[in-house]
Amino acid sequence: MSLPYVSSPSKLTPTNAVYKLPARKCALFLSCILAIISFQNTKAQEPGAADDVVRIVTHLVVFPIRVRDKRGQAVAGLTQNDLILKDEDQATAGLYLYQGADRVSLVFALDQSGSLREIMNQQRDAALALFSEFGEKSQVAVMRFAEQPKLALPFGRDLDATRAAFSASTASNQHTAIFDAAAAATKLFETLPRMRSERRLVILISDGLDTASTIKAATVIEAALKNQVTFYVIHLPLFTPRDGRLKVRTPAKGFRELAEKTGGKYFLVGNTASPLASRANIDLSPVFKAIEEDLKSQYLLGFYTKETSNDGRVHRLVIGLPPGVEYQFGGFGYSQKHELFIAPTDSKKTLDLLPPA
Repeated sequence: MSLPYVSSPSKLTPTNAVYKLPARKCALFLSCILAIISFQNTKAQEPGAADDVVRIVTHLVVFPIRVRDKRGQAVAGLTQNDLILKDEDQATAGLYLYQGADRVSLVFALDQSGSLREIMNQQRDAALALFSEFGEKSQVAVMRFAEQPKLALPFGRDLDATRAAFSASTASNQHTAIFDAAAAATKLFETLPRMRSERRLVILISDGLDTASTIKAATVIEAALKNQVTFYVIHLPLFTPRDGRLKVRTPAKGFRELAEKTGGKYFLVGNTASPLASRANIDLSPVFKAIEEDLKSQYLLGFYTKETSNDGRVHRLVIGLPPGVEYQFGGFGYSQKHELFIAPTDSKKTLDLLPPA
């Protein structure tokens, strides 16, 4: 028996699909991308005639997933032929599955408070080493923030400029607006054309203490899901006396969830057992390596919806993997199959959809 919705269909926003995980009774909203795909067909009976362009309107939903076997090991080599689809309404026009992260658009969002400045400068090469692991069509941007986010470097591939953008003067005696910066980083991706196999990532490095944001974490998470942006959060903690000991100061509510609810990961860095140890010894290389391995082991799972599915009704899908294999996405758990719902869409927005790089 199907479990109830978390949200009623009447409250769904345009161009949204609802993903329901029966085991957790959770729902996740992801935007459908309205794409115009052009196919060129030459008229064989009329040599030299101009090509016909057949325009097909479809919606594409793409989201990253992690796949594992019964032993908890990552599973490689799956294709869309391994997907098991149950679509009683015939609302879909095809499935999509692509492994790896060959094409990445990455934003480094760097807390420039005085306690973190030197660490950022020291970790430039490790950050650039991560970026260099991705394909030649990948691009990187750098944003720094204290009370307000500032774009230090727009999207590009200039490694020298990226290295320079990591250097910043100390923002002393300023408040910190982590969630405002996260929202600004998410908005940066709106300037980019949508590529089907592209991964959109934000690596946010901060001490986790937000004292000035006007935007809530939940709003940032919603925008990230809509724009298919994944956060990896690196927490360089501060410490506070508690029960006669120095303990990690609790980060702002929603800081960790930026990663966990957008499909990324949260990393607590530093020697938490020895709070007085020098931060000069912090090395983020293992963290960046873990991010690289996580991305390369993931798949992009997607499906196309037919124009006829936009009939005012909600359509139910079940997408599964072969027995013994299960997948996870967003902040939800692993399951061999997931139940999804396609909601009505009113959007007229169009984007070019390109094949994988």
